[in-house]
Amino acid sequence: MRERHGEHAFLVGFTTATGTVTAASDWDAAAEQKRVRPPLAGSVEELLHHTDQPALLMLLDDPRARELLGPPRLKRAIGVIYRPHSERLSHYFQARVAEQFDALIHLDHTRALEPLDRDAGWEPEAEAPETYPTGL
Repeated sequence: MRERHGEHAFLVGFTTATGTVTAASDWDAAAEQKRVRPPLAGSVEELLHHTDQPALLMLLDDPRARELLGPPRLKRAIGVIYRPHSERLSHYFQARVAEQFDALIHLDHTRALEPLDRDAGWEPEAEAPETYPTGL
């Protein structure tokens, strides 16, 4: 986007430390609810997890944010595919987050999206519904 639109593009990155995601194990496989493994030592996710903030929005033109997230660090990428058993190899890469994005949103704990058309492999995690105790 930045190559095509230059300064007119505003790139936002997302990170999480723990929780669940809806993802498949392979391309064309059914979506499943998967538990996100704790972040690796030295990663962007671990760094932001240790702020003890449930959610953060960082504008990366801030000098303090650039100092913190300018040097290369491990960054986790979770998309339509998530393979917790090979997470380091499959989902982590070296990134200079302050150069890659204009802003970063960190949600320390995520909850998987629930698909409208659930396959047999997708089971919600056991917790009270959002409307509890007021209604359905």
